[in-house]
Amino acid sequence: MTIIGRLRYQGKRTFDRIRNEKVKNNLLQAIPFWIASLVTGLFAVLYARLFALAEKGTALLIHLHFWLLFIVTPLCFLTAWWVVRRFAPYARGSGIPQVMASIELATPKYDHKVNKFLSLRIIIVKIASSLIMAFGGGIIGREGPTIQIAGSVFRKINEWLPAWWPRISRRNMIMTGAAAGLAAAFNTPLGGIVFAVEELTRTHISYFKTALFTAVIIAGLTAQALLGPYLYLGYPDVSHLSASIFGGVVLVAIPAGLAGALMSKWMLKIFAWKARFRLTRQHVLYVTGCALVIVSLAFFIDERVLGSGKELMTTALFTPDKYNSWYLPLLRIAGPIFSFTTGAAGGVFAPALSAGASMGATLSGWMHLSPTNTNLVILSGMVGFLTGVTRTPFTSAILVLEMTDRHNVIFHLMLAGMIASLVAMLIDKHSFYDHLKYQYVHEVLHEETGAELPGATHSAL
Repeated sequence: MTIIGRLRYQGKRTFDRIRNEKVKNNLLQAIPFWIASLVTGLFAVLYARLFALAEKGTALLIHLHFWLLFIVTPLCFLTAWWVVRRFAPYARGSGIPQVMASIELATPKYDHKVNKFLSLRIIIVKIASSLIMAFGGGIIGREGPTIQIAGSVFRKINEWLPAWWPRISRRNMIMTGAAAGLAAAFNTPLGGIVFAVEELTRTHISYFKTALFTAVIIAGLTAQALLGPYLYLGYPDVSHLSASIFGGVVLVAIPAGLAGALMSKWMLKIFAWKARFRLTRQHVLYVTGCALVIVSLAFFIDERVLGSGKELMTTALFTPDKYNSWYLPLLRIAGPIFSFTTGAAGGVFAPALSAGASMGATLSGWMHLSPTNTNLVILSGMVGFLTGVTRTPFTSAILVLEMTDRHNVIFHLMLAGMIASLVAMLIDKHSFYDHLKYQYVHEVLHEETGAELPGATHSAL
């Protein structure tokens, strides 16, 4: 063999070795995402089934003896609050702000503090507290908690990797977990991806797009394998829409966006007021009072104030009983306020969607719209109200689109989201989740050292 031939042979062997090492490294980096996505899908399915059983338990109590809720609901609210307060204070509420705070803190200096937001203990307490709340008739959802559960799963698997394993970005792992959690909870893969891009990430998506897409697919397929292919809401009829229906979309998007922002503002004010509580009995009295208010509203006015609101949405979309009384949207706005501010675990996604749906149904009744036009206004109200809370118009539109598989109204839903986002800015420039994120970051960093995260100077309340 000539010298040139020998050099070519050695160069080819070196190139093959480098290529094989790169393939091996990429494979090793992908395996934790695959495992975490599979586990997330299993958790999402188990949690969804338990949550549905809890809500059926509430319905059974209502059917047997409605008055029992005056006893059961305060006991459930107090138990759910105590479990969080005693075992994992940062398992309270939705879970999305905790994931956002974890992404902010996922740096070498502050990474150890992320365990307060994402851990195995958080998973257990989150599930237990929210299920107790749901059984007691709490107006909460399971989607936000599923996102925090997924973030915890991805973080723990990242932590358990041996020292010789190729390094994986903690921040990207958490963001991917959140997207996978939302995709598995709602069966909305595109919604999970858009949520990660619009709400969570400040990193260019090219750095983790493969992991993100793969995680969303695996988590979603796992959920579908166990639950079957399903839509969160079904297939509402939105055919034969009138040419003027864009006016109806605008008319519902404006009050829905304002109402979502106002509900968030009121909850933040209550949190600020509760922060002055110094005695345990003050919290006990507040939680008990919230429970009794909710039961009273359900008993004396309308029982549809209870629960996540999914049945309310499906009734309005798929039955002739489409139109609401004027007061139902007010009840569906008050319900999450009295549930979420207790300090127990529970999400605000589903309650926000149901509040928007009730606004759309009420407005449609006033306008005497046809059933198909009413369905579109209901969907637009859902997008508008959720946008008012989250300030993520595209995520809200894509979520509702994927929940219903109604691609012919995508522009109507995006219009509703954009209008709601603009009017919500009149109430507050920041989303509900942004406020809570900075509050959590501030709390965690001041617990021991009094340090503050650079850039996290935005007021929490």
